[in-house]
Amino acid sequence: MEDSQIIDLFFERSEQAILELSNKYGKICNKVSLNILNNTQDAEECVNDAYLGTWNNIPPEKPDPLLAYVCRIVRNLSIKKYYRNTALKRNSYYDIAFEELADCIPSQNSIDRDYDSKELAKIINDFLDTLDKDNRVMFVRRYWFSDSLIEIAKMFGITEHNASVRLSRIRGRMKKYLLKRGVIL
Repeated sequence: MEDSQIIDLFFERSEQAILELSNKYGKICNKVSLNILNNTQDAEECVNDAYLGTWNNIPPEKPDPLLAYVCRIVRNLSIKKYYRNTALKRNSYYDIAFEELADCIPSQNSIDRDYDSKELAKIINDFLDTLDKDNRVMFVRRYWFSDSLIEIAKMFGITEHNASVRLSRIRGRMKKYLLKRGVIL
């Protein structure tokens, strides 16, 4: 079923909308959440909560693209759940990926002083546009979808070390790009 048809079902307040959304995007939503939480039950809970959030927001919203909209809700809910679950503990993939970006992204206080988050997002998107397709996909898979280095290496047919080196170089380029654009790190 096309995204526009699913959105129409939401506007009609048909419960079939949730089923169609789940059928079309359930696997990727579960993967995004599971990569962050590393717990199947918590991931399923966040995905179900995201479906409810989508139900509550459509209408009036009419997201385009629907996948990005739902994944953003899933990701935000998963991050909140992650922080509740690991308040004083260190968890594997998500912590490591987040720490990798720590030198490239301004602290929250710096963002509040110098940029609003929308401006920073625009600058990061502009940076991503400078990357070739493979590097852009690799970056997004690691830092948006929270894929492990092993998963990324398999996806690109390279070694885990090679994936790590490429991501490190991309982060270095991003840091230079942000500094050149006046972002204080």
